[in-house]
Amino acid sequence: MRMYDLILKKRNGGSLEKQEIYDMIAAYTRGEVPDYQMSAMMMAIYFQGMNQEETLHLTMAMANSGDMLDLSDIQGIKVDKHSTGGVGDKTSLALTPMVAACGIPVAKMSGRGLGHTGGTIDKLESFKGFHTDITTDHFIRQVNRIGIAIMGQTKELAPADKKLYALRDVTATVDNMSLIASSIMSKKLAAGADAIVLDVKTGSGAFMKKQEDAFLLAREMVRIGNGANRRTIAVVSDMDQPLGRNVGNALEVKEAIETLQGKGPEDFVELCLTLGTQMLLASDSKLTELQARDRLKQVIADGSALRKLAEFVKAQGGDESAVYEPEKLPTASIEESIPSPQEGYVSRITCDEVGICCLILGGGRETKDSVIDLSVGMKLQKKVGDYVKKGESLAVLYGNDPEKILAAKRRFIAAYEFSTKPVPKLQLVKGIIS
Repeated sequence: MRMYDLILKKRNGGSLEKQEIYDMIAAYTRGEVPDYQMSAMMMAIYFQGMNQEETLHLTMAMANSGDMLDLSDIQGIKVDKHSTGGVGDKTSLALTPMVAACGIPVAKMSGRGLGHTGGTIDKLESFKGFHTDITTDHFIRQVNRIGIAIMGQTKELAPADKKLYALRDVTATVDNMSLIASSIMSKKLAAGADAIVLDVKTGSGAFMKKQEDAFLLAREMVRIGNGANRRTIAVVSDMDQPLGRNVGNALEVKEAIETLQGKGPEDFVELCLTLGTQMLLASDSKLTELQARDRLKQVIADGSALRKLAEFVKAQGGDESAVYEPEKLPTASIEESIPSPQEGYVSRITCDEVGICCLILGGGRETKDSVIDLSVGMKLQKKVGDYVKKGESLAVLYGNDPEKILAAKRRFIAAYEFSTKPVPKLQLVKGIIS
């Protein structure tokens, strides 16, 4: 393989062959292809694009660049779930125990957050003592024993993607559909699940701001997953306002617990039921959609999903009593209500601005080395379509620093827009692709 020839071929609009892609990715992972040549290749792909076959081969080459997790020792069909991320997206915290309580094994790899809030692992660390640094053997044994385990992504999982993403991030080549899809799916395929359910967010608080782009990404990832012989389903869901009402790590854990107690906010409950239904259908082809949905509702109603969360937290070193006594979770020292500056219907919430407010309070990371304050965040009391009187509370901010609270408060108020006329509620689920 001569890298110069591959760059020239792609620059001129040619299609790369399977072996060319595999050789290129393997050589880059070993350090035999310099960054400047791979940067040139990424820019050529950015402008010329990749066809479906090239995208699948790129994904599989990155997935095979390191360890491929073998979950064959786990009994049953393993279904993984991935979200492209958003504000208040605590779905895995409630969804995974719901699915596990239905008898579907959940063997999930998750990461930490970089940006406005923490990732799933950060949120789970709100439980004192909880950890995800477990071995693969422990991971598999735990899933077989209690039906659920979550571990951090290992350095050996899809190392080519880590190198490529770091390079794309500094060469303005992140925003390409094939490169985005292959990056996400390479990690999912390497993680060893039999089936994958994707939650692709769209709106102001999502990576994909435009709905048509979210559908394009969803279709691309479903094609890749099915092409790799993994049953793959994508749900395109709204992120034009925060999901649920709580934003911030421990606050989101509390909302997930409330949801498993049958007291969750309508939109969050609906998303968990929609994604959970697809996970159950992917695992058991004999189920109907109605049966799957009813089963998920039942494990909430009978308390088995909440008990599964406690069992999971305990198995990974956490204080499971906090599942039943959420007041034990990290709590901020200051609460401050944000009054509405005017009367009317909430017509729009700039979702990413709400996320930035959480970051200002200390609930997210600006760099990989930033320390997260798990206790801070906000509870929204008015969302799009809700009527509010002047001076009535839009939200409550939770923080530990008065200056940060003041800065977040100013930014939060600016994120809200109002109308004198009634505004329809936002559609949560935009579509399902299988």
